Amino acid sequence: MPHIQNGASLVIEVLLGLFLLALVLRFLFQLLRVEFRNPLCQAIVKVTNPVLLPLRRFIPGFWGIDMASVVMILLVGAIKFYALTAVAGYQAGPLQSLFFGLTETLNLICWILLIAIIGSVIISWVAPHSHHPAIQILTGISRPVLAPIRRIIPSFGGLDITPIFALLAIQLVQTTGIPLMIQLFQQIGLV
Repeated sequence: MPHIQNGASLVIEVLLGLFLLALVLRFLFQLLRVEFRNPLCQAIVKVTNPVLLPLRRFIPGFWGIDMASVVMILLVGAIKFYALTAVAGYQAGPLQSLFFGLTETLNLICWILLIAIIGSVIISWVAPHSHHPAIQILTGISRPVLAPIRRIIPSFGGLDITPIFALLAIQLVQTTGIPLMIQLFQQIGLV
């Protein structure tokens, strides 16, 4: 019986995890204004359109933020947590599932930003003028994240150290912010 549980958990983790990743990437592409004509962006749009377009009829955007994407991201994260706990034999409540879906989404966003920043730094050393679609996405995600830091911290003789500060901030959110949020919700009794 544990083999069936492991298999079901794997299927849930992969399928819902990949769909959640696609939704989060689409949200980040819109939020950070990544070029949507990119073929990889178009693939993400095609995967997420069937659920987002009908939802947009009922949920309008707010201050340039696609709230339909936010709702769907939280819903898929909650469904994933609920399904995984159900397969493991536990009963998660809707509020608990929604909260852990939120924390998983925040963690996923942090990982996407980390990968984009590290990838764009490496690409700037190896192939600085490449126009590959994946490189354009990495740059499109990392540039808006690094821009506010670049205004504060200048480059030192052509050496840009702003990615170090961005990576540090993201790691602080992952290692301190998210666990503090979980602890706060546990103390309140919502989890």
